[in-house]
Amino acid sequence: MSELVFPPVSPLRAGLTCRCPRCRQGRLFNGFLTVAPRCGTCDLDFGSADSGDGPAVFVVLILGIFVVGGALAVEMAFTPPLWLHMVVWLPVATAGALALLRPFKGVLIALQFHHQAGQDRHVD
Repeated sequence: MSELVFPPVSPLRAGLTCRCPRCRQGRLFNGFLTVAPRCGTCDLDFGSADSGDGPAVFVVLILGIFVVGGALAVEMAFTPPLWLHMVVWLPVATAGALALLRPFKGVLIALQFHHQAGQDRHVD
C-alpha cells in the first residue's frame, strides 16, 4: 500500500490561516478555539495536538507591551481621567486578545506537528 505524500507546508502559514499543518486545506478548528478531531481533507488526527496555555501566555505578554505602552504614552501626553483609560484600553485589550488567540494557537499546534512533538516517550 502506498503512503500519501504531501508537499512541505510552512507551519507559520498553516497556523496563521488556521489550516491543517499537513495539507493546508482542511480546517484546524471546529469552533472559535476548539480543535477539530481530524482534518476533513487529509484525515490527519488532531487528537494529540495540545497547545496548553502557550498561546494565552504569548498573547498576554505581547499585547500587554502595546496596551501598557499605549496607556503610558497617552497618560504622559494628555493626562486623561482614569475612567477614560478604562473606556479606551479595556476594549482594546479584549479585542486584541480575541483577535490574536486563535492564530497563535494555530501556529503552536502547527509547530507541534512540524517538529513531531509529543509526549515524552522515555524508555528504560
